[in-house]
Amino acid sequence: MANQTYGVAAGLVTMLRKHGMKIATVESCTGGLLSKMITDVPGASEVFDVGITTYSNEMKTRLVGVSEDILSQYGAVSWQTAQAMATGIRELSGADFGISTTGIAGPGGGTEEKPVGLVYIGIAAPDKTAVIKWIAPGETPTREYVRQNAAENALAMVASYLMLVDDGTIRKE
Repeated sequence: MANQTYGVAAGLVTMLRKHGMKIATVESCTGGLLSKMITDVPGASEVFDVGITTYSNEMKTRLVGVSEDILSQYGAVSWQTAQAMATGIRELSGADFGISTTGIAGPGGGTEEKPVGLVYIGIAAPDKTAVIKWIAPGETPTREYVRQNAAENALAMVASYLMLVDDGTIRKE
């Protein structure tokens, strides 16, 4: 699995370099793994300036501007929080892409409404913001599985966006 992950991260770094673009991360449930995957790629310093891990709501608010209203109304694990985190890191860093992860990696902390394995991945791109909801398959996904797959999905989301830019589906002005 490591070679596949490196491949996705390496491909993303290559595409970002090709477009002269940068990416920044803000992570909760992945705990820095997403940033690690990017920075494991030689040459990543050309496209990556900052990654922040924020486990507390206070730091989500203070560092990347997630409003207390969003956190109190929807919780830290929500598409609204993922969107605000991605937008906040993009604005803070000046990067072309802000990417966020927030979820419940487990083994505890899940509820019926928000089970272990629930992750929201946010992408703030130059022209739009998107969030996907991902739920790890199985009754009791491991913490490692949730974190690894959430980070891989986040990388794949940005890579997919850049492939759309390359084929002309999305215009880069």
